[in-house]
Amino acid sequence: MRKLLSKTALLAAATAMTATPVLAEKANQLVDINGMYGRDGERALRDRGFSHVSTHKNNMGYVYSYWWDERDDDCVNVEVYDGRIMTINDASDQDCGHHKGGGAGAAVGIAAGAAILGALLSHKSHHHDNGRHHDDRDDERAYERGYNDGLHNVAYHNYDRSTPYHNGYTAGVQQRAANTGYHQGHGGYYQAAQYRDLQGVRARSGMDTLERRGFRQVDNFTSGNTRYSIQYDRTGRQCIQVTIADGRFYDLRDIGRHPQCR
Repeated sequence: MRKLLSKTALLAAATAMTATPVLAEKANQLVDINGMYGRDGERALRDRGFSHVSTHKNNMGYVYSYWWDERDDDCVNVEVYDGRIMTINDASDQDCGHHKGGGAGAAVGIAAGAAILGALLSHKSHHHDNGRHHDDRDDERAYERGYNDGLHNVAYHNYDRSTPYHNGYTAGVQQRAANTGYHQGHGGYYQAAQYRDLQGVRARSGMDTLERRGFRQVDNFTSGNTRYSIQYDRTGRQCIQVTIADGRFYDLRDIGRHPQCR
């Protein structure tokens, strides 16, 4: 009888330890941070035990950062646009570099073997259109392969005609464009003037900025309600076309050559 009571007590103690886990602070408990400026939201997240893991920008002006709460074994994704936090979403442990349920120790183990096993995904949940990784492991691997191919600008190789590969490749190309947004698409030894950052600005302000950066309008024409301005920077030998619609710079692109760019 004494042995039975002892076993029962041990079982009750073990159950108590496993039945009351530390509750993670999920994204729906962080909604009060929405709308904050990025720096204020960052301070609030740190105050609640989160640490920054990584930040990724896309070519549409959105910034996605991943935050990990080691105490609660929790990963969240913070979406920022125009300096303010738009949404906070739950993310997978692997988005924060951790294996599900394994804590920091498992993350170190994965990182140590990543070079051999390719265990860490280079893409994040926000790269998927629905903001979630594939549940099917084969689909997720195909997406990852496509993402890496697109990110590193290698040939599109969808040998099994996989939709996840295609979607991953598209996401990789978009991320590459965002990562190299500083590049003006102009090679050689000449200094290149920036212009891509002017997309969406008011036309008058944009024209003044282009002039300060060394561009001069050498041609212009209209089509309907759209105006096209050809700008040339003699120093950098850059010839760009500016599309203006509704009073703003709608598109700017390097066209390489134009009869008046000389």
